[in-house]
Formats: sequence, structure tokens, C-alpha cells
Amino acid sequence: MDLLLQLTETLGPAFIGIGVGGAMVILVYRLIGGSMVSSAQREAEGIVEQGRLTGEKTLKSAELDARAERDRMTADFKRETNTTRLEFKEIEKRLTKREDNLDQKLDTLTAKEKHLDKMEQQLAESTAQLEERNRKSQQLLDDREQELVRVSKLSVGEARAELLSSLESRLTHDAGQLVSKIIGEAREEAEAKAREITLTAIQRYAADNTSEATVSTVVIPSDDMKGRVIGREGRNIRAFEKATGVDVIVDDTPGVVVVSSFDPVRREIARLTLNKLIQDGRIHPGRIEEVTEQTRKEVEKNITEIGKQAALEANVPGLHKKLIDLLGRLHYRTSYGQNVLRHSIEVAYLCQIIADELGFDGRLARRCGLLHDIGKAVDHEVEGGHPQIGADICKRLNERPEVLNAVAGHHGDIDATSPYTPLVMASDAISAARPGGRRESLERYVQRLEQLEGIATAHNGVKQAYAIQAGRELRVIVDAGRIDDAEAAKLAYDVAKQVEDDMTYPGEVRVTVLRELRAVEYAR
Repeated sequence: MDLLLQLTETLGPAFIGIGVGGAMVILVYRLIGGSMVSSAQREAEGIVEQGRLTGEKTLKSAELDARAERDRMTADFKRETNTTRLEFKEIEKRLTKREDNLDQKLDTLTAKEKHLDKMEQQLAESTAQLEERNRKSQQLLDDREQELVRVSKLSVGEARAELLSSLESRLTHDAGQLVSKIIGEAREEAEAKAREITLTAIQRYAADNTSEATVSTVVIPSDDMKGRVIGREGRNIRAFEKATGVDVIVDDTPGVVVVSSFDPVRREIARLTLNKLIQDGRIHPGRIEEVTEQTRKEVEKNITEIGKQAALEANVPGLHKKLIDLLGRLHYRTSYGQNVLRHSIEVAYLCQIIADELGFDGRLARRCGLLHDIGKAVDHEVEGGHPQIGADICKRLNERPEVLNAVAGHHGDIDATSPYTPLVMASDAISAARPGGRRESLERYVQRLEQLEGIATAHNGVKQAYAIQAGRELRVIVDAGRIDDAEAAKLAYDVAKQVEDDMTYPGEVRVTVLRELRAVEYAR
């Protein structure tokens, strides 16, 4: 019992403490649980609010995207609609134009049909008239046959033979006269047409006169510079001639050095090199070689550019690069004072003008004319005449057969196999013979003037004759006592006719006869 009481006293406070602790634990748990529930509830409400806001934002974004998509689709639809509308309008325009063309063709066909009907009617009328004439001719033949039989008492066969023989003889004579008349008219018309075409070609093309001489001169500013060009013991001038391949002539002429060479390109390189050396002032063999090489490259580049410009000016496309370079080299080549490149371009234009007048291919004629003297670019390097040299070059570069024949035969070396060869020959002669085209030598010029004056003075009644304006006009002074006005007019005609028959000259020569009566008296 005591033990139980002791245990009760000992353990009683412990149980009480345990009970109080448990109650406190339960109380604390309930307090903490209520707080957590409130926090969770608030968190849930926040999540719900955030979800609502996010949903509204997503909904607004979706609405904006849908609206933008709708606008884009509307714009695409409008653009496609406009494009389709323009295509329909274009198709409608083409159909309208095609309908107009069909109407025009229908009108043309209707007009042609009416014309054919009219011609058919005229043909029927002509046929009827011809049959009527044949009937009348046969009737006349029958009547004449009977008359011959009656008069000559010949048989029908003999009379027919005699009649046919008489008719054949007369018809042969008439046919000969008709043929002669037709041939004469055709020849006159052909000559007039050829003269008209030639004059039209000359008038429609205006070209430069003769170019400069083939020898180039370089101006030297002072005698000191001339000495520096020559160099000590002539070493500079020897180096210059070796580098450029030309001859340099230094004489007593003040301020001038002459550069001479059979190769025009080489001469131009030497002239430009010498000018550069004079401007630079540094003249020695090393510098000469350097400047010469630099100038040579510049000239070669310039040759290509000149060839391209010439092909462009003559409107001849598709030329091989080698032909373009050769055309550029012709810029530095002259023939009787005429620049060969300008002459070639001139011939190309004249060929086109004449070809167009005659109904040929103007483009092909231009090509033949431009390339006809291409062999002159290398005729100092290759043996043979320039027509054959040019034809060989063009053949290697696959030019057309018409071009090859025109190049090889424009001086009559070979037979012409195409109509473009005589076109080139005529254009070449026009370009060379026109006034101012080529320079005459002094001897030929003087001989021509003397011949003009000699033709005039050989006529009776001529006192003096003077060839003026470089031989373009001949003034004849006659004796007024022996030649009257009528005879003066006839004399002018006779002199002009003799000049045409006896001389060859470009352009025309004007003959002017002057008749003056001077009466002199002295009053004393």
C-alpha cells in the first residue's frame, strides 16, 4: 500500500505533466493547422487570380493574332485580286488588239478579193478582145489568101507560103526595132538609176579630208634638249632606235626631230615615247627602254579601243577580237594621205546605202565594206597584196563567204561570186575619188593643171587659159574680135566635153569662157 502510495506520489506529477503536455500539443497543432489552412486558401486564391489574369492576357493575345492574321489574309486577297484584275485587263487588251488585227486582215482580204475580181473581169474582157482580134486577123488572112489566089493564080499552099514569108520578114524587122528600143531604154534607165544611187550615196555620207603625212615630227624645246636626245656619242638615239624600231632624223632644222618608219604603229609608239622623254627630262638607255615598253602597252590598249569604236560606229557587231585589233591598227595607216580606218568606215556606210537602194542586205554590205582593207594592217609584215592577206585572215576567223570574196576581189584580182563584191568595188572607188578624199602627188597635180590649160589653149580664138581652185575651175579668155557670144557658149561646151573625154579627175571641173571687148582711145 505504501509502495502504491509512493508510486502514486512519484508518478502522479509525471502523468499530470504528460496530460498537460498532450493538451498543449493538441492545442498547438490545432492553431498551426488553422494557420496553414488560411495560408493555403490565400495561396489558392492567388493562383486562381493569376490564372484568370493569364487567361485574359492569352485571350487578348489570341484576339490580336487572329485580327492580324485576318488583316494579312485580307491584304493578300486584295493583292491577288488586283493582280488577277490586271491580268484580265491585259488579256482583254491583247484580245482587243488581236480582234483589230483580224478586222484589218479581213478588210485587206476583202480589198484583195475585190481587186482580184476586177482583174479577173479585165482579163475576161482582154481575152474577149484578143479572140475578136484573132478572128479579125484570121478573116484578113483568109481574104488576102483568096485575093492572092485570084491575082496570082497560085495554089493555096504557094500563096500561104508567100504570105507567111512576107509576114515573117516584116515581123522580124519590127521585133528587131522593138528589142533595140527596149534595150536602149533599159540601158538609159539603168545608167540613170546607177548614177542616182551613186550620187545619193555620196551626198548622204560626209567624211573627212586627207589625213596627215606618214612621217611624224616631234617638237624639241631647245638645242640642249636635242643634244640630250642624241646623247653622248649618240648612245641615246641608238638605244631609242633599237627599242622602238624606227629611224630618227636629227638635222639642222631648229626645234624639230623627225621619226620615220614603214610601220605606222611603231612610228606612233616612237613619237609618244620621245614626247614623254622630253617632258620627263631623264633620257638614258634604261629610261628609254622603260618608257618605250610602257608606251607600247598604252598604244596596244588604245588600238583595241579604237577598233571597238570603229566597229560600233560602222554598226558591225560580232567581230573577232583579232579583227578588232587589226581595225585599230588601220587608224595609224594612210593610203595616198587618206586614213585607212576612216576610209574603211566610209566604204562600209556607202555599201549599206547602195545595198539598201538595190534591195540587198545592208548589214552584210556594211561588214564587207568595213573589212575590205583589213589586210593593210599587216601587209608590211606578210608577203602578198593586201586583198589576199585580208581574205586569208578573215577565212581563219570564220567570216562568211560573201565577206571573203569582197575582201579578196575588191580590186578585181578574182572573179566576183556575190553581189556585195561589186558594191565594195564601187564604194571603194567613190571613197578614193571624191574631192578631198586622197592627196595627189605634186607632179600629178601640176601635170593635171597643165593638161587642163593645154586643152583650152588648143582651141581657136583662145588667148589665155588658167586652171584655178586646185583644178576645179578652168577660166578661158578668148579674143573678142574672133569669137562672138554664140561661139563662146559653144567653146565652153567643146572644152568641157574634151576634158571629160581626155582626163580622169574627182568631182567636176567648171569651164568659164570670158569674152571682153576693150576699146581704147587717147584724147590729145
